[in-house]
Amino acid sequence: MVSSLLDAECLGAAGVSIYGGDADDGVNSLVHRGREAIEHIAYGPVPSRRLGQSLGINNIPPKTCSYSCVYCQLGKTISVRVEREQFYRPEEIASNVKAKIEKVRGRGEPIDYLTFVPDGETTLDTNLGKEIDLLKPFDIKIAIITNASLIWHEDVKRDLQKADWVSLKVDAISKEPWHHIDHPHKQLNLDEILEGVLEFSRIFKGKLVTESMLIQGINDNRQEVKRIADFLAELKPCMSYLSIPTRPPARRTISAASEENVNMAYQLFTERLNNVECLIGYEGNAFASTGNAIDDLLSITSVHPMREEGVEELLKKDNAGWDVIKELLKDGRLIETNYERKRFYMRKFSRTRNRAG
Repeated sequence: MVSSLLDAECLGAAGVSIYGGDADDGVNSLVHRGREAIEHIAYGPVPSRRLGQSLGINNIPPKTCSYSCVYCQLGKTISVRVEREQFYRPEEIASNVKAKIEKVRGRGEPIDYLTFVPDGETTLDTNLGKEIDLLKPFDIKIAIITNASLIWHEDVKRDLQKADWVSLKVDAISKEPWHHIDHPHKQLNLDEILEGVLEFSRIFKGKLVTESMLIQGINDNRQEVKRIADFLAELKPCMSYLSIPTRPPARRTISAASEENVNMAYQLFTERLNNVECLIGYEGNAFASTGNAIDDLLSITSVHPMREEGVEELLKKDNAGWDVIKELLKDGRLIETNYERKRFYMRKFSRTRNRAG
């Protein structure tokens, strides 16, 4: 599910899922879902670390996806499918987005991106390209978040090329962890998907980013992480995100990778990729010294594990001492970890393991 992504736009999509009827009834427009569904296609804007003020577009009925990811915050997929189809008329989507834009601008609020981030897999919508064409006259950049499972289809690549910013999900390179994490439709082939991702990266003229969700005991081992990093290096994305589940997942027995393994993955990624960030739940936006050592440390270490000497330099800028680190370690808001004989500090994050019932 595209809802794997951890910025606020994902919560927005989940928060407006008020469709009536079964997810499998989505062949035509909205006959069985009522007018409320149309009125809630567009939502936000919501703040996004990646996209600024993002106005979301929910173009897929809830839980209609090509995957049934174990970490999906929306639960198990109701309708697992791979055939593209029409769920809503493009004109209805464009009309709804236009109305939302007018309301937002009427309040004097900015919109940085129109973002397709629905309650299912974005590219299952056969009208995606037409919808983008209808949204272009609004003169707002268009972003698409997709699990990339259908990107090996030529029509999907054509549609995605119309966007300004595309995020592709790459959770695994090996078939076993891919099946364990993403639970793909039986007709999907990982080799075809990865080749499609590579082909798309060569022709896409916009900003390409990737996201990899790390699950404890499945894809957070050094070997698989290195395979992912090596593959992503071929894509040359403008940014690669490492993320963990931060909300109750579809399968309650799974857990986020440990802080130590997230740090390991971050270091391996940075050896092969130019720009890497962690998305581990903290929404701080301070990426330089603001004079508040605690806020600076928590915001930066939620995105970039910091080496000891980097922490010391930041503390100097904030006129603070090492006692700040001791306090954060004691409170459990920061952890100390090691990688290749170097000491790192990163933000502590909560475990997502839940007992059944």
